[in-house]
Amino acid sequence: MKLLPQPTAQEIEHLDKLKLVSKTHLPPLKQVSVEAKCTKYAKMGDPQKIHPVTDVEGRPTAPLVPNGSSKISERADPVQHNYAPFRRTIPPAVAKPPKKRSCCCKCICWTTSLLILLLVVIATAAGTLYLVFQPKVPEYSVDRLKISDLRLNLDMSLYAKFDVKITAYNPNDKIGIFYDKGSHLSVWYSNTKLCQGSLPKFYQGHRNRTMLNVTLTGQTQYGSTLMAALQEQQQTGRIPLDLKVDVPVSIKLGKLKLRKVRIFGRCMLVVDSLSANNKISIKASSCKFRLKL
Repeated sequence: MKLLPQPTAQEIEHLDKLKLVSKTHLPPLKQVSVEAKCTKYAKMGDPQKIHPVTDVEGRPTAPLVPNGSSKISERADPVQHNYAPFRRTIPPAVAKPPKKRSCCCKCICWTTSLLILLLVVIATAAGTLYLVFQPKVPEYSVDRLKISDLRLNLDMSLYAKFDVKITAYNPNDKIGIFYDKGSHLSVWYSNTKLCQGSLPKFYQGHRNRTMLNVTLTGQTQYGSTLMAALQEQQQTGRIPLDLKVDVPVSIKLGKLKLRKVRIFGRCMLVVDSLSANNKISIKASSCKFRLKL
């Protein structure tokens, strides 16, 4: 490694004078340029490099950058500032005031509540009555059928008169039945009504059995065709007839008489003959009844 030559005493003295002059007359900002010139001058006098000796006991030199220059540069150059990120203040959500219920809504709620309460009361009462009285549908049967008249008229209509004996039985222990006006009984053959009639008005007590004699009459158009069909069916010895029953009744619970209800029934009969004034045998009978409120 090649060692650099040491500066001479004259060079050192000359550099000290230059430093003193630069400290006394030159502003601090020019210090760097003076030292640069000294270095250039030394190079021109001697090709060897000169290392200046720092004056340890000398006064401290002024800073290259004046005081306050950093603040000025910071003001001039806003890029150097570390600003906090911009945050948008979100206003608090305003709670909507609760909507007031209108009078109409309140009326609907009260009406619905009252209806539900009324239905519950009615259902409870009906269930209690059912458990106490245990109602049963009356039973009916056709005991006898007699044809008093069955003939063709001059206008080719068919006239029929049937006498029917019906047994009505009330199986209830605590319920009485009032048979009101407006009952309807009819006899049909192959969807054609032959005759009709009604039951008498009467009261049937607890576990009572009543015999009813009912006369049914009727007149049907296209009698010749119907008569021919009946005579042809009579040769087989089995003539199907349909007895339909519609009876309005009122129920009596103890001393309380309830509203009217209707009893609907249907009896499928099979007889051996339709000859007038002759004994007719009922070969088969099937009856079904139901109660409609």
